[in-house]
Parts: sequence; structure tokens; C-alpha cells
Amino acid sequence: MFNLKGKVAVVTGASSGLGMQMSRAFAHQGADLVILARRMERLEELKKELEQEGVQVLPIKCDVTSTEDINHAAEEAEKTFGHVDILVNCAGSSKDKGVLEMNDEEWDFTIATDETSVFKMTRAFGNIMKKNNYGRVINIASMYGMVGNAEIPTIAYHSSKGAVVNFTRAAAAELAPHGITVNCICPGYFYTELTTQVLDTEMFQAFAKSHVPMKRYGKEGELNAAAIFLASEEASYVTGVILPVDGGYTAV
Repeated sequence: MFNLKGKVAVVTGASSGLGMQMSRAFAHQGADLVILARRMERLEELKKELEQEGVQVLPIKCDVTSTEDINHAAEEAEKTFGHVDILVNCAGSSKDKGVLEMNDEEWDFTIATDETSVFKMTRAFGNIMKKNNYGRVINIASMYGMVGNAEIPTIAYHSSKGAVVNFTRAAAAELAPHGITVNCICPGYFYTELTTQVLDTEMFQAFAKSHVPMKRYGKEGELNAAAIFLASEEASYVTGVILPVDGGYTAV
């Protein structure tokens, strides 16, 4: 089960964090990869690593807020592989302020990066999937897209991830007739370049132990199984699902 050999997976935000981890997981399952990020030098390094799994890897410099970059990436992916089977919308960033302090620029930056990019990527690569009547779209939102939080004001992040959650449901309904499933993973606290500084503070470690039933952050690789399952042939009847991987945070 869960053999992805012969499939082509596109992963955004692949130069670091969860995107890099999931790229490794897909390569390990035999998928060829199109890895996207702004830092091309990191993508080239990852390409060398992933190719040791015996898969083909196409790195493309892509700013997911740029329609031109996204459309170019889609054209290159289709030209190279002839088809795209899996899209993982993982790229993201955030300006963290509360509703009373956040300015327009900070709001617009977060919404463009975390929400609008998911729409643009799904539009571009979904049209390739539609040609073959097959596809798996996996959106990486956040448990903060399902709940609020009283520790760190980050209104735009909550808003954008909540939008991704319901975009997933709407896109799943629209794309089902084309053989394309659309699902969403909502990670809890995982270490990435964006989160390490906060997660390593004594205050936040104490908060996690008191609010996460498993009393710890997610470990590297603990998100991969969810992504592999949703990308698989075996998940053919699973669409519109919102799957928290959060140590139980949203269960209490």
C-alpha cells in the first residue's frame, strides 16, 4: 500500500521545514518531485539528496504569491513529466499581530502567502490534473485555522488558515467530478524556521505541556504519514477532509 512510484508530486515551500520533510517522504515512497521555493540554492541541495531515492526531481524557483511564477512552474512541470498527480500546498509565512495592532501591509502579506497562494496553485495545477481525470490536492493549513488562541495574537494567520480549511471543502466539491480529491492537514506545533524561536521559549514549552494532551511538540516526520495517505490511490474516496495532526490540541 501507499506506493507512489510513477506519480508526480508538486510540493511548495520545499526549501525548509515541513515542505522539505514531506518532499523526502514522497521521494521515499517512489514519487517523482517538482519542488518549489524562492531559495533555488536550497532546492538544488535537496534535489541531490532526493535523487538518491532513485526518483526524478525538478527544482523550480517560485514565489507562490506570483501568478506568473506559478503558471511558469505549472508549464515546466507538465513539459517535463507530462502529468501532475499530487499537489502539496505547504508554503506559508505570517506577520504576527493582533486585530487592533495589525496594519494593512502585514494583513495583505499573510493573506497573499497563506491563502491566495493556495487558490492560485490549485487553479494552475488542478487544470493539469483535470486533463487526466486524476489528482490529489493536499493543503497544509494549521490547527489555528480551526480555533483561536490567547497566547500570541496572530489574527491574519488564523484568518488565512481558516480560509484554507473551507477552501478545501469547496474545492473538494467542485473538483470531485474531475477525479481530483482535495484534503487539508492541520498541523499542531512543529519546529520550522518560522516557529523555532517561539517554541523554544520557556513560556511556550510550559504552555504546550499544559494545553497539548500529548504534552509535546510534533517531531520531524510525524506529519508525513497523513500526507502520504491522502496522496495515495487507497484514499480515492477521501475528499473534503480536515485532518488535525496536533497531539490532541483541538480535541479538548
